[in-house]
Amino acid sequence: MPPRGQPTARQTRIGAELRKLREASGMTSAQAAASLGWERPRVSHIESGRHGVSGERVRHLAAHYSARDTAYVDALAKMADDHTKGWWTAYKDVLPPTMLDISEMEHHAVYLQSMQMLAVPGLLQTPDYARSIFVNGSCQLSPNVIEQHIEHRMARRRVLSGTNPTPFTAVVHEAGLRMRYGSRDIVRSQLRHLLEVQENPSVTIRVVPFDIDAFHGYAQSLLHAGGPVPRLDTIQVDNAYSLEFLSADSQLVQCRALIERASAVALTPVQSNDFIHKVIQEL
Repeated sequence: MPPRGQPTARQTRIGAELRKLREASGMTSAQAAASLGWERPRVSHIESGRHGVSGERVRHLAAHYSARDTAYVDALAKMADDHTKGWWTAYKDVLPPTMLDISEMEHHAVYLQSMQMLAVPGLLQTPDYARSIFVNGSCQLSPNVIEQHIEHRMARRRVLSGTNPTPFTAVVHEAGLRMRYGSRDIVRSQLRHLLEVQENPSVTIRVVPFDIDAFHGYAQSLLHAGGPVPRLDTIQVDNAYSLEFLSADSQLVQCRALIERASAVALTPVQSNDFIHKVIQEL
């Protein structure tokens, strides 16, 4: 089977985890290939996500690399065997691959945590609010493409509803509530929507007001997707012109710490609800 041209973030992650296991065993890719009776490019293609692997193959490689974390290996094998083609694949010829990767990440997440400093989290946005962000964004998109982005963003919200909604906690800075994306009416409507979704038992919204002293990482916005085991967590970070998925152990530790610091100074959900009411009245 020829290598994939462009693996998804999830496929790339499986390969990256297998690379971590190999490196932890002390083997080079050449040594691993030789000991497995493979040609060297096969190991490289698997670790880059360009060649798929089955759960059985994952277990075989994990055993070969003397991996002892059975919960982690089981979760990684299950991840490799999951070939779900979700609703997001309908957008593969319209939107950038990273947009589809976000949807897939959210779909598989055990829980979600968002830290947003300058805007309402995407999963909680209204269509008009999202449209204002895209229209006024740094990338010039055609009206048709913008509408596709909005439709996709609204579809992502399905993870918060249904019979088994994904628990979602959003820590939002006051700046994100007051930032004027669109007219006052659009912003008011967006904030009222936050009050409505706050009634969803699976959604928790907490606000960091301006009068809280700055904390480390205050300018960072990110989405934390909890994996079946902590080692398979994923962090999605927004940059000025792109987004990035982080999965290195050190990156996960740093980003979890950022969310913990923000949560430590944020208002309680009840206080946040009252605060949002106050901001609406002041707009």
